[in-house]
Amino acid sequence: MKNTFAPLLIALAMLALPAAAQADCFVEYKAKQDSPLRLHYGILAIGGSCPSGSQAASMAQDRLSAGGWVLLNVLGLSETTPSAKMKANAGDYYLRY
Repeated sequence: MKNTFAPLLIALAMLALPAAAQADCFVEYKAKQDSPLRLHYGILAIGGSCPSGSQAASMAQDRLSAGGWVLLNVLGLSETTPSAKMKANAGDYYLRY
C-alpha cells in the first residue's frame, strides 16, 4: 500500500514546486542620485505576493536609500519573472537591491 502512494506524493510535490518558486513580486522602478546627477532603471524582488503600490514604493525606497539612491517612481509590479529584455535593460540593477 505504501508503494502506491509514494509516486503520487512525489508527483504532487513536483507540482507544488513551480508555484513556490514564483512567489516573488518584481518591482520595476526608476531612481536617481544627485551631485552629479545619475539615473537608473532597475528591478528588485520582494518576497511573497505583490503589495499595494504605496507599500511597494516604501519598500523600494528603503532598499535604494541604503545605496544612496532616491526612488523616483515605481513603474510596475508583477509576479511573473521579468523578460530577458527587461533584465538586459536593468543591467547591473537587476535584483541589485
